[in-house]
Amino acid sequence: MQSFLEEVIDDLIGQKRNITEYIYVLPSKRAGTFLRNAISKKLGKTIISPDIYSIEEFIEKISGLSYASQTQQIFELYNSYLKAGPEEKEPFDSYLNWAQTLLQDFNEIDRYLIDASDLFSGLSAIQEVNHWSLKSEKTTLMENYLHFWKNLNSLYTHFNNNLLSKRLGHQGLVYRKAAENIDSYVKHEKQKHVFLGFNALNTAESKIIQTILTSGGSHIYWDIDPYFLNDKIHDAGFFIRKHKTTWSYFASNDIKGTSHHYLSKKHIEIVGVPKNIAQAKYVGSLLKKLQAEKPESLKNTAIVLGDESLLNPLINSLPSTIPSVNITMGQKLALSGLASFFDSYLDLHLTKTSKGWFYKDFISFLSHSNTGLLLTHVGIETNKLVTTINLKNWTYIKDIHLDILFANNEEIRSVLFDSYQNPKQLIDRCNYLIENFKDEFMSTSNKIELEHLYKFHKLFNQIEELTTQYHFLTTLKAFHNLYKQLLSTETMDFQGDPLEGLQVMGMLESRNIDFETIILTSVNEGILPSGKSNNSFIPFDLKTEYGLPTYKEKDAVYTYHFYRLLQRAKNIYLLYNTEPDVLEGGEKSRLITQLLTDENRTDIVEKIAAPKIAVIPTEKQKISKTPDLVELINSYTLRGFSPSSLSNYIRNPIDFYKQNLMNIAETNSVEEHVAANTFGTIVHDTLEELYTPFIGKELRIENLQNAKKQIKGLVKINFEKTYLDGNITTGKNLIAHNVIIKYIENFIDAEIKELKTQNIKIVALEEKLKVELRIPGIEQTVILKGKLDRVDIANGITRIIDFKTGKVERRNVEVTDWNTLIDDYGYSKAFQLLCYSYMFLKTRTDTNELNAGIISLKNLKSGLLQFAQKESSRSKKNILINHETITLFEEKLFLLIKEICNADIPFIEKEV
Repeated sequence: MQSFLEEVIDDLIGQKRNITEYIYVLPSKRAGTFLRNAISKKLGKTIISPDIYSIEEFIEKISGLSYASQTQQIFELYNSYLKAGPEEKEPFDSYLNWAQTLLQDFNEIDRYLIDASDLFSGLSAIQEVNHWSLKSEKTTLMENYLHFWKNLNSLYTHFNNNLLSKRLGHQGLVYRKAAENIDSYVKHEKQKHVFLGFNALNTAESKIIQTILTSGGSHIYWDIDPYFLNDKIHDAGFFIRKHKTTWSYFASNDIKGTSHHYLSKKHIEIVGVPKNIAQAKYVGSLLKKLQAEKPESLKNTAIVLGDESLLNPLINSLPSTIPSVNITMGQKLALSGLASFFDSYLDLHLTKTSKGWFYKDFISFLSHSNTGLLLTHVGIETNKLVTTINLKNWTYIKDIHLDILFANNEEIRSVLFDSYQNPKQLIDRCNYLIENFKDEFMSTSNKIELEHLYKFHKLFNQIEELTTQYHFLTTLKAFHNLYKQLLSTETMDFQGDPLEGLQVMGMLESRNIDFETIILTSVNEGILPSGKSNNSFIPFDLKTEYGLPTYKEKDAVYTYHFYRLLQRAKNIYLLYNTEPDVLEGGEKSRLITQLLTDENRTDIVEKIAAPKIAVIPTEKQKISKTPDLVELINSYTLRGFSPSSLSNYIRNPIDFYKQNLMNIAETNSVEEHVAANTFGTIVHDTLEELYTPFIGKELRIENLQNAKKQIKGLVKINFEKTYLDGNITTGKNLIAHNVIIKYIENFIDAEIKELKTQNIKIVALEEKLKVELRIPGIEQTVILKGKLDRVDIANGITRIIDFKTGKVERRNVEVTDWNTLIDDYGYSKAFQLLCYSYMFLKTRTDTNELNAGIISLKNLKSGLLQFAQKESSRSKKNILINHETITLFEEKLFLLIKEICNADIPFIEKEV
């Protein structure tokens, strides 16, 4: 395969021209490297390289100006903005939100040599029409808004003049100056020029190139196939057809550089792959296949990323067997670990409120790996800090909490968390952190992180210089916005040889370069082409009127690049995402559809590729009882089973193993809102304190009425005891606080109502019981223990009452089949009531029978939900629990405990 650049060199040599005497101008610097290599190969001898420029370098040379950096432009534009017009000006942080858009518009106006005052006059008129008011007088906000549009021309003029006074220019201004200087340049430049591979040209470029061409002796070569050029509606030839008809040069000169390659035989695969990461994985498998079939083909293979965010996944998907890879794009510094640290650090200071830091934001910062490095360096364990926050239940972290957390480390506390006075102080802190990171990374020889660190050091130094030079960067928000803008442009460059090995590049970097095998990813709408994006203050109609490019022209640019890649390639793989969404592009690109409907292309294979997903059978977890585990179970039986632990086993034996035997508790975390168990504890503790004075006494209505007056105070005390430093003054916690008070008031009201029909005597509250069991088949004694919420006597009948803050229904405490007690967790409430009754009757010889029930504070209208046994769902209930009842229960209880202690029966997971 002969590349476009090689064809141009051959053509010049064929015309008997000295190819070293020309000045070559190409769309990109990268193409210049390939041109220099093509000239070297063709001549086969050592020569002094001819002058080779990218179009931007060439125009910079003609203009006599230097390009101002994007940051310089942002600050100089704000300087001009402050001086343009009397209206109220936006602060710098708000200005940053629209500065890039305005700079882009200024760029386009100058590159297309538009009369700026005329265009801005039209734009101002449009804005005034759009923002009319029924009132005769405009508001101050409207006046300021319209003043901005009226003063755009003076802002534009002041900005450009300011840059020119420093011999600088934004890209458009440099182009406009070059267009003004072109006649002088042609007059003094004796060398002739060769322009190669251009397509869409702005007005300034068009004027410059035409002027040079008409001066004689210079050439322009277009990299296009006549198939597209001669098709009057094909977008790939849109611009070159336009140049051909509008340039006077082509009245007497033919189009050069055309070549008939597109319709040659090719192998084209269009592959649909679900999601972006899968595309990267598919490229990896494709490269492995190509290497196995024809290893040398990789030297002439390019992976072109339609969406450059795929770079990282792609790097991780490249086969390790590929000998050399050259990546033309840089890896974004914003993707580094240090970037996320500094983002988190700045966000932390931005999100601090009068209450302090929200615990999730604070813990997120502490949990960052780089924060951990800094804290470890000064002897602080991050885990201990997080544990303290969780145990103390700090929803917001205040300065007094910092005093506790960093009691002996004032310096690191000050650097990380003290409020800043100005951006300069914040930059000093960032540089201090960089020095600490440097020591850490040097001690571990972490060269990549040191390289990242150097980039951040330069970035913060650049911001420091700007804060010294310009005095309007005064707020943290403005500092943060500027930091993000600068960070987004920073990259880490890869080392490699652009002429050797597998090439990985973006779409624009492929201009003028040809490969035999092309793998193009993300060929989706919104990516290739990019589609409608209105990143401009100038309306579509106004752009059309003044000849500025719209999304239509941009689509044509992408179409040209797409088909130019395909022209000389022999093997083409076009990948697209089959699962379109907002972030990862739209449906399959129109470029693919256009390709598929081309009647002259019969060599296209279309397929859908999906990753192989192995079905992993979900086996229930099974834990065999080893001798050590049996010993652990035996020791647990001596410590004692509780009704809740046995219910836990019924629910899921694996949970019993983890929580009760192994003591693996859930990780402590801050209770942002009152948890169910905390809610229950507060209710139980409050009821206990209210009723303790009545133990051994009959309840009196007047006593309960007096007790009601204590509820609010006791609830507050118990909240402080159980919920620790949690805030109950606002939000859901305030609601929970009031709900608890209402629950207890409603319960006492119900109790007062009950006292009108029966006598109630409180026997015990929170009574602890323990029973020793001798179970056939188990050698050692088994302990059953528990704590009864309340024991009372109502009209001569002993009652065991269990309080529940959750909802319990009557069906949960009524049993028809005794086996369900130990098989079905749905009857856990009945099981627990029987356990309490069993222990009570075993330890109290003076009581032969009793009732047991649950009072559900959430279902208080149902009253006491008493345990009952029935022969069938419709038969009469028996609520009496006597020795006959507990004998039946004992049989099932022993079966359950024997199963737990049986070494031959493993713990098998139940679906919960």
